This record gives sequence, structure tokens and C-alpha cells, in this order.
Amino acid sequence: MKETIVSINRATRQGSASSADMGPKDGLGRPLHDLRISVMDRCNFRCPYCMPRDTFHDGYKFLKSTERLSFEEITRLARVFVRLGVKKLRITGGEPLLRPNLTDLIGDLSTIAGLEDLALTTNGVLLSKYATELAAAGLQRLTVSLDSLDPEIFARMSGGFGGVDEVLDGIDHAQRAGLAPIKINAVIQRGINDHTVLGLVERFRGTGVIVRFIEYMDVGNRNDWRRDLVVPSAELVSQIAARWPIEPRQPNYRGEVAERYVFADGAGEVGFISSVSQPFCGDCSRARLSSDGGLFTCLFASQGTSLREPLRSGATDDELVEMVRAIWNKRVDRYSELRAAVRARAAAAQDDADRKIEMFYIGG
Repeated sequence: MKETIVSINRATRQGSASSADMGPKDGLGRPLHDLRISVMDRCNFRCPYCMPRDTFHDGYKFLKSTERLSFEEITRLARVFVRLGVKKLRITGGEPLLRPNLTDLIGDLSTIAGLEDLALTTNGVLLSKYATELAAAGLQRLTVSLDSLDPEIFARMSGGFGGVDEVLDGIDHAQRAGLAPIKINAVIQRGINDHTVLGLVERFRGTGVIVRFIEYMDVGNRNDWRRDLVVPSAELVSQIAARWPIEPRQPNYRGEVAERYVFADGAGEVGFISSVSQPFCGDCSRARLSSDGGLFTCLFASQGTSLREPLRSGATDDELVEMVRAIWNKRVDRYSELRAAVRARAAAAQDDADRKIEMFYIGG
């Protein structure tokens, strides 16, 4: 059953692609439609798969405030990307709600002509404080990282910071503020939180909140990733379907990373992001901007291009547009499809060929 469901949904994903808007195409013909902007490299969690506590300790040197892009600079670059065809902006971190006065940036971004979607990803701990302000400023959608409802497992996966009740309270505030849809992102690791999947689904079934399960990925260099810790999405699909019948649905738009399933009883939907077992590089239309202005064309990139330097050296908007266009036109990234070969070559050579930028630096 699991193979059938997965293959059907993969086929609908590929078959639903519409003609791309005018704009740059990369070396594999992929358009630029999404930009993820990291506004803060710091975080109030220490999740082992992103910012393990033994590396990112109290003495770790994060960026200085002057090194981060200002809100004015972020907004200017966002307008540049919209000129190139970007329709969707997502604010990320680190933890973006640690950035002072973030609602001011949301307000500025929400006024950009041609922008269709403005979203934010957060760990949710500060959400109860800011949800109403964010919605009032123009934020449309929200994704909350929540790996388990079990307090002990949550603490293990957050590095001992925050609590489940704080996150759930934040989600409640966001719902009351009218942010919708709200999505939950849960990174699943075998032997750690895979046994809590059904509890997470049950908690949000029928609430309008969409739970999405993410395969544990080898982002960055510090999370000690091993393939045997990955729980393939197909396994989770079967587990959930055995409890609550689910049916595959077409993606909402070309390049949507999650494969969608709806509950047969009408109690909402769940999603699965399968970068390891079912790479979706062929549909990837996302660029990432780090908090200090680095442009990265892949989550698994080893290097990026600074836009802060030309921005602060007097480059015009037209010059920035052409710079970004040239970078995107040269893009050929498809790490997830080549993962096994890249890692094998790096291991054989015993070098750093597989080194990648850390996720907290460029956002998820």
C-alpha cells in the first residue's frame, strides 16, 4: 500500500506543474519563485540536528548586529527578487522572533507589489507574545517546528530549552490572530521520536493545523547524520493510514516540497517532506538569503555569494537584479539526488568535499 500511495502522489506532483512565470531559469530549467530570508543567526533552542549544544555554546560567536542586513536592506533585496519572479517570501532564522521589532519588517515586506505570499517559520516559544502583532503587520501564514508532544523527548530535541506547553500556547494565539494555515514541521529520527508520530497527528486532527513530517537530513556538518536514523516518509504514510485512512492530493503549487494527504473522514491533512528517500530537486524553485546577506541556491550549499557587499557599495537595483539573475542562471544544484555519490566521494578522499553551510545560518 505504501508504495502505491507514494507513487500516486509523486505522479500528481509532477503532472500538476504549470508553465512558469517569466524570469530567470537555472541550468536545469527551474524558475526562481521562492525566497527564504534568515533575519537572525541566533536561536533560543539547541536542537541536535541543527545547533547542537556542544558546538553552539554560550561562548559561540554569532554575527554582530552591524553584520546583519538591516530591515531596509532586506526589503530592498526582497523587491529585487520579486522583480525576478519571486512570489513567496518566508522569514526564517535561527529563531526569527529573536530579531527586535520584526513586525516592522513584516509590515514593510507586506506592501511589496507582486508578492503573493508572506510566511514565517518559528519554534513557537515566543509566538504567544507576537502572534497578534505579526498578523496585524501583514503576515499571512505560519510554520511552527514541533518534533514531539512528549515533554522529555521535546526537551531532548530542543537541547533542553523551551517547553511543549509554550509552543502549544503560541499556536493557539496564532489561530486566534487569524494566521492560516498553520503548519507543524516535525523532524523524525528513528529511535528518538518516531514512536510519537501518531500522538502528534491525533492532537491536531480536525483543528485546521497541518502536520508535516520531515525526513532527517544531513544539513550542515555538525549533526552526526546517519542514514539509519532516517525514517522514510513511506513508512510514516503506512503507519498513519493504518490508524486513519488518508488519500493523496495534488500539490497546491509547482515546487511544493510536501506531499499532501487528506484524511478520508474530512479531518484535515498531513504532509511529508522526503528529501532523502524521494528527492524533489527537479522542482526546487527556492533561493535562500542569510542574515548577513549571503545568497545560497541550495539548502545543502557549500558556499554562497554576498549581496551585502554590493548593496553597501552603492549597487543600483538594476545591477542587483542582473547579479541575482546571473547567479540563478548558473545554478545546477541537486544535492539530494546526488547525496550518496557526493558523500561516498568525500569519504573515499577523506576530505571536506561534503562540507555544507549550517542550517541555522541560511534557514530551513
